[in-house]
Amino acid sequence: MNIFENYLSKIINIVESNKDLLGLENSRNLHNINLEVPPEHFNFDLSTNISLVLAKKNNLNPMDLANKIKDLLLAKIGEFQKIEIAGPGFLNIKFSKQGIVHNINNIFQNRESYGSKKSKETYIIEFVSANPTGPMHVGHCRGAIFGDVLSNLLLFNGNKVIKEYYINDYGNQIINFVKSVFLRIKEIKFKEKFIPSEDLYPGNYIKEIAQNILAKNKNIKFDNFESCFEILKKISLEKSMNLIKMDLKQLGIIHDNFFSETELVNKNLVKKAVAKLKKKDLIVEGYLEPPKGENSKDWKKIKRLIFKSTEFGDDNDRALQKNDGSWTYFANDVAYHSDKINRKFKNLINILGADHTGYVKRITAAVSALSDKEAKLNCKVCQLVKLYKDGKPFKMSKRLGEFISVQDLLKEVNKDSIRFMMLNRSHDAEIDFDFDKVKEKTKDNPVFYVQYAYARINSIVRKLNRNLKDDILIDQKSFLPNKYEEKILRKVFEWPKIIESASYKLEPHKIPFYLYDLSNLFHSYWSKGNEDEKFRFIENNKLKRQETLIFINLISIVIENGMNILGVSLPKKM
Repeated sequence: MNIFENYLSKIINIVESNKDLLGLENSRNLHNINLEVPPEHFNFDLSTNISLVLAKKNNLNPMDLANKIKDLLLAKIGEFQKIEIAGPGFLNIKFSKQGIVHNINNIFQNRESYGSKKSKETYIIEFVSANPTGPMHVGHCRGAIFGDVLSNLLLFNGNKVIKEYYINDYGNQIINFVKSVFLRIKEIKFKEKFIPSEDLYPGNYIKEIAQNILAKNKNIKFDNFESCFEILKKISLEKSMNLIKMDLKQLGIIHDNFFSETELVNKNLVKKAVAKLKKKDLIVEGYLEPPKGENSKDWKKIKRLIFKSTEFGDDNDRALQKNDGSWTYFANDVAYHSDKINRKFKNLINILGADHTGYVKRITAAVSALSDKEAKLNCKVCQLVKLYKDGKPFKMSKRLGEFISVQDLLKEVNKDSIRFMMLNRSHDAEIDFDFDKVKEKTKDNPVFYVQYAYARINSIVRKLNRNLKDDILIDQKSFLPNKYEEKILRKVFEWPKIIESASYKLEPHKIPFYLYDLSNLFHSYWSKGNEDEKFRFIENNKLKRQETLIFINLISIVIENGMNILGVSLPKKM
């Protein structure tokens, strides 16, 4: 249920029904018309640019047209009390008491869908996709939560969403991982000393995987790496993926699909994707200079297959083959995205780590080429997370060997805190995650502040022997919000625009920002009772004003919907 969507539809219908009266010849396909929340100092509820858009399309004076539309809307929509013309022709709209009550009742009747915007698109969101060589580290954690919350946000708006994990189970890193497990098995079984090197994985978790494999596979000799590689690879990857899935589950994340890179190669999907691009005359055989940052001594100037990605906005054309003629990582990724397109997906979203910034243009170009520009790929790059404890950088995990693991995070703070705080800044900005601050029960801890607002509301309702979802009857004649409630109402009415903006721009961080501001309004509202008795909610276990119950219910509805999208729990007591 979306207040802005409802009223924009009403306004457009009224204007189109009266186009002759308004002197309009062109009133169709008006995609630029919007309904927004005006700045607070205007003291209005809605603002629309309809007069400006229509005046431009019909060569009319925008102020004259604004006056005509103003009179028409006031005559046709009883929920509008006052309309003022601002600037060059904006219409600022004030709700009547009837309009306010009508909208509040609509929110109560559509609690779980309040704020949603009607949409029926299908999205595939690829996120995490960490190499299956061990447990997740904190770098993966931010992208994982971002992808999951973005999925929840799009689902909230009525879309279909497929959450997919691309398993990078092909290449040298997998060989090195399996070799690390093999050498740990030799260490345990044959007492052969494990000698670390930069190619091997040193973490203690490798030893744990080795011990588990030995205990459950006593019939395998494990005396020769080449002879047992395939079976050991299968078992090791399974164990590693189970570690990753466990980490994800503890963060509240479950994927719909897991797509294997090895399977992609074995099914010759790379050859098929390259053939598809060749057919479009987008592949050439030629020579490339070594990539920036790569040692030119390691680069051979050989003829190789090259994708003409510059035709689709990339800075350079891209090699699909390595020096030895095998496929590049990029070629495999082209094949994977070709498969997404073959599965009829047109809205593709990739959540990438900070080290993949330079990868965006080339894979976006590939999707555009493979789909004849019909599919759209949107890449979101999540920046680094810096962890602090006791004012100092948080030390790496001994178990993981190289990185701070998700398990390290979960030992320090709960899932709710991690999910909320990982979204408390835009994805393209670094986060300073301070464990001490996240544990505080103060205003400085955003997740506590929002949860406490909800718990406080539940406490008030319990004192009245009521339930938050009980029906509330509003007496329109006596309904009279005070100045604090009016601020809350404006904020509650703003919620659908937050959802709209967060969805359109793929920026779910706007939700925790908004929830914090709404909670702050509630806490200030509640605190007024300590300063002045006339603002107390309850007196002698009875509600002083009907409005109090109305407004705390409105706040609870928005907090519930927002925290459900974030995947953060809402305790009724704290």
